[in-house]
Amino acid sequence: MILRRFQQIDVFASGPLNGNPLAVVHDAQGLSDAQMAAFARWTNLSETTFLLPPADAGADYRVRIFTPKGELPFAGHPTLGSCRAWLSAGGRPKTPGRVIQECGVGLVPVRLDGEDLAFAAPPLRRTGPVEPEVLAQIRGTLGLPEGAILDHQWIDNGPGWCAVLLDSVERALSVRPDPALFGDLKLGVAALHPPGGPAALEVRAFFADGALVEDPVTG
Repeated sequence: MILRRFQQIDVFASGPLNGNPLAVVHDAQGLSDAQMAAFARWTNLSETTFLLPPADAGADYRVRIFTPKGELPFAGHPTLGSCRAWLSAGGRPKTPGRVIQECGVGLVPVRLDGEDLAFAAPPLRRTGPVEPEVLAQIRGTLGLPEGAILDHQWIDNGPGWCAVLLDSVERALSVRPDPALFGDLKLGVAALHPPGGPAALEVRAFFADGALVEDPVTG
C-alpha cells in the first residue's frame, strides 16, 4: 500500500469553514483514472484534485480536477486551493512570484503576492448567447416571466458555466431553481444594483452534482 498525503483546503475564505472546500491528494502518480474518480465520489465535495509531476517543462506541477461525476479541464477554486496545497507541501516555483499550473486546458499562471494567490483565467472555450432551448430551460427552472432576463452568455472556460443577467437584485436574490427542471446546468445569476446604491453586482451560482447546490463563492 502506498500512503499519500491528503488535505482539505478552504478556498475564498479568511477563516475555516467559510469558503469553498477542496480535497487535495499529493503525489498522485500511480493512481488510475478509476481510482481518482472513486476517491472524488468518496470525498463528496464539489471538486477533488490530484497533484502530479508536470508533463510540460514550463509547469511547476500538474493537477487533475474531479467532481463526483467526472473530470474537469479547469476550475477556479481548485486552481487556487491546489496551488496553496502544493506550496504548503514545500513546492518551490521555477520563477519567483509565479506558479505555473498544468491542467486540462493547458498552462495557468498563478501570481503570488505575499500570502495571496491570483490566477489568470484561461481563454473561454465557449462564448456567445445561450441557445433558445437552454434559455427556455433556465426560465423554467428559475420560474422567470418574460422580460426578466436582460442578457445571457456562455462563460465556459472549462467547467461549462453559462450566466443570465436579471432585471433586479430582488429577483436575483429570490430565485429558487427547480431541481426537476435544472438538469446539468451550471448557471450564474447576476443583477446590477440600481444607481444611488452600492456599485456592485449581485451574483449567485448554481450547479447540480447529485443534488442541486448553490456555490457560496465562485470565480
